[in-house]
Amino acid sequence: MSSTDVSSCDAPCPSGPAADRAHAVRLLLINPRVPESFWSLRWAVREVLPGKRSVNPPLGLATVAALCPPDWQVTIVDENIEPVPAHPDADIVGVCGMGVQFERQCALLRRYRNDGYYTVAGGSFASLCPERYAEIADTVVSGEGERIWPQFCADYERHGAQPAALYRETGVVDLGWSPTPRFDLLRLSRYTTATMQFSRGCPYRCEFCDIIVMFGRKPRHKSLAQVECELDALRAQGVRSVFFVDDNLIGNPAVARELLAFLVGYQRRHGNPFRFGTEVSINLARQPELLALCREAGFTWVFIGVESPDPEALKLAKKTQNMAEDVLVSIRRIYEYGIDVLAGLIIGFDTDTPATFGSQLRFLLASGIQLAMVGLLTALPRTPLHERLAAAGRLRSGDAGADNTRAATNIVPLRMTYEQLVEGYEQLYRTLTADGAIAKRIRNKLRYMGDPVRDTTYSAWQQARIVFRFLLRGILPGGPVRWLHFLRSIPWRRPRHLYLVINDWILGLAMRDYVNRHFRGASGS
Repeated sequence: MSSTDVSSCDAPCPSGPAADRAHAVRLLLINPRVPESFWSLRWAVREVLPGKRSVNPPLGLATVAALCPPDWQVTIVDENIEPVPAHPDADIVGVCGMGVQFERQCALLRRYRNDGYYTVAGGSFASLCPERYAEIADTVVSGEGERIWPQFCADYERHGAQPAALYRETGVVDLGWSPTPRFDLLRLSRYTTATMQFSRGCPYRCEFCDIIVMFGRKPRHKSLAQVECELDALRAQGVRSVFFVDDNLIGNPAVARELLAFLVGYQRRHGNPFRFGTEVSINLARQPELLALCREAGFTWVFIGVESPDPEALKLAKKTQNMAEDVLVSIRRIYEYGIDVLAGLIIGFDTDTPATFGSQLRFLLASGIQLAMVGLLTALPRTPLHERLAAAGRLRSGDAGADNTRAATNIVPLRMTYEQLVEGYEQLYRTLTADGAIAKRIRNKLRYMGDPVRDTTYSAWQQARIVFRFLLRGILPGGPVRWLHFLRSIPWRRPRHLYLVINDWILGLAMRDYVNRHFRGASGS
């Protein structure tokens, strides 16, 4: 596969003169079906929001579409909400994918290539492992697309279909080149949350993380004018919930402060149309000015990589930003601002033993975190963790891109057997999704939670309808008597906390549904 490295130019490459053809280039972009995973929350989407089909739309494809020449005819199909076309009216079929989508991505690429379509592979896994697609797609796009995708478009217009080629970004992309995504090509009403991105990169050095491998440790960001254009586009489509998919929105605290202040003003000017969520590092809890701005701007939740309550595990993983104070203290301080905390935790560090499962459980119960993605440590390609374990001969065979919440991993644990790791992990989730554990986490959260920020996810009427429907269908644990007893067990501090109870309880049931279908035992229902 020949390679085109793009790193030296100062701006996106313009499209060249169109080759002689009877029509404009027709491009079909596909987001492959995601195997059912913890993060799909399909039970909650199916049972609570029947008009929705998935959680987040494919923002990357909408951005790629905006980078195409203006006369190209672009269509986006997300297989998570609709079937892919058998015989599309297209010249090029581009298929993106994360590691968890790799198998389905390859199947689609092979199918369309065998049918005579020119195929392009892209996405985060192609950026990490472009060599895996060499025999599967006609072209592979690896890395950020703001320069290399226009270069591919220009080459295609000049020369048409070419032999297999790799377009690889090797330089630093200025996000000022990133256009407003083609949100109009997405069926946003089918998703629970729309997505947008302000920055790329993270300043920290977590050993297991592929973000700094792909985007670097110096955060780059868009201008506030770009953010305003994107918010205007989403508002025009009636979007209410927006997820900033930045891997660490506060990676540059000064820039984050400017963004949050801008969002406060934008919300005021337009009547508070949005509620936001994002990913941050836990040091947000030690920056009261940023916390206050998050609340005022309308952030209802943040996702934090907690990883472990064990300082030794954090030290080994180079997660030093989590060691400045007790993690529980940080989480509870965020709760005080009325902002919910979602979290990722990891088991399988070299310091972990069979006793780690008990300490993780005690931490999760005390923290009140309902949506807790506890994953097994996985060594992704090109990460420092992968290099260290490969050198030590501690990598298992199999695909490192698999979902790490499915009780499987590619690492060989150090202080327990692989069987102990998997069995302890499954038991942790079964215990975590029992009725008593769900209720205990809710109670512990409400001890510290201030008034939720504009709790508009469900109105009081919608909440009542959800509970009534669940009672009729027998979904509520133990029927109406047990549900009323459950409600009475919650130490009410504010009536508005009913929203949190309903929301957390639904998330708990979604986790239980996932555990029941993918782990070996029952979940304590």
